[in-house]
Amino acid sequence: MITPKDGRVTFDDVAGVEEAKEELVEIVDFLKFPDKFKKLGAKIPKGCLLIGPPGTGKTLLARAVAGEARVPFFVISGSDFVEMFVGIGASRVRNLFDQAKKHAPCIVFIDEIDAVGRQRGAGLGGGNDEREQTLNQLLVEMDGFSANLGIIVMAATNRPDVLDPALLRPGRYIVGREKILSVHMKKVPVDSEVNVNVLAKGTTGFSGADLANLVNEAALFAAKNNKPLVNMSDFEQARDKIIMGSERKSMQLTQEEKELTAYHEAGHTVIALNVKNYFPLHKVSIVPRGRALGVTAVLPDKDQLNYSEKQLKDQIAMLYGGRIAEEMIYGKESVTTGASNDIQVASNLARRMVTEWGYSDKLGRIRYESITQKKNISEETAQKIDAEVKSIIDEGEKRAKEILTSKIEDLKLITEALLKYETLTAKEIDEILKTKNIDSLNQNKESSFNKESGNEHASLPIIEG
Repeated sequence: MITPKDGRVTFDDVAGVEEAKEELVEIVDFLKFPDKFKKLGAKIPKGCLLIGPPGTGKTLLARAVAGEARVPFFVISGSDFVEMFVGIGASRVRNLFDQAKKHAPCIVFIDEIDAVGRQRGAGLGGGNDEREQTLNQLLVEMDGFSANLGIIVMAATNRPDVLDPALLRPGRYIVGREKILSVHMKKVPVDSEVNVNVLAKGTTGFSGADLANLVNEAALFAAKNNKPLVNMSDFEQARDKIIMGSERKSMQLTQEEKELTAYHEAGHTVIALNVKNYFPLHKVSIVPRGRALGVTAVLPDKDQLNYSEKQLKDQIAMLYGGRIAEEMIYGKESVTTGASNDIQVASNLARRMVTEWGYSDKLGRIRYESITQKKNISEETAQKIDAEVKSIIDEGEKRAKEILTSKIEDLKLITEALLKYETLTAKEIDEILKTKNIDSLNQNKESSFNKESGNEHASLPIIEG
């Protein structure tokens, strides 16, 4: 344990991560001035995840949060929990949180959490059983204390993709969003202009945990701006943050990078507007958010748990829309690495279509493997799987190119509008394409929770550029 007297580190000692510091100020404020947040009914999340390559200052940043808040700082590595004998790791987790509760308010920092927090079922053997028991105990401890205790769990990793979803996404799928929102909105002072029915229509695809987070994030926005009540604009900002990630306004892009990003996102957008089976377009932005330089967000028009082959193929075509647009405008040799995440998502989808969901006539309706756990299959079968996956990807790329070739003027018009406005809703894009004039947009852009429109929804699926 590091106390406030032991070599105190503050935000002044950390440079080059301004967006991260801005986000973490909320945690500092909560630890220092909890009444400010309790008054508005806002709850700081029990934990936060710091993502970045080794040596980028994740541990220093966590210490700075403790230093700014002047609270004790418990630090441990995820690998310290994993032992040969079953039960030791879980016992260490219990002891750690027992100490934290005695010294609350405080921060518990787990470095290299991927050592213990990997997806369950992703490996074999006794060592894996020990790791899973340790992870289960960690989840129990995090669920077992109230945020009002003042214990904040911070963790660091350079592999967020391998973490167990339970660490990142608490809660389960729930319908009846209006009722759920009403329950959570009773806990915060809400402006009379806020219409819960409109909010429910605007959050298709949100789970119960997502809706609770929406209300809490809106209350946090109101608290940061010293508002006495949470209004509709706070909910809109909260929804965009949940769907698309936090804005990184301090990231300075060159004009060439902005233009390329605009073409990339416009490529996704044109495909989204011209496929019949995937979710409708919600919003597109070239403002850097999270780990992406641009974001294209789509939405379901109804709650959905199962997806058809047609939907999945449309999604793959949309995922390749950004890369194909770059290739068409700049040439094949000038295509950037911006489509890395798109390719990863599309490849995983195509492989699951073949190996898990039975969408291959050549291989039949057989489950061969999953993304996290492979069975032993012959080299011949593995080659057939790879060939079928490539066939699906090639088909998606071909469709994307055909659509963009036929809609090249729409691609250029949307790109021009993105360079001028940076963020566009589906309704604004529709207006631009109808008038063929980017200046036709109303400068006072309406809220995407528009009370006049029953078609404005939100959703978690996004395409990052």
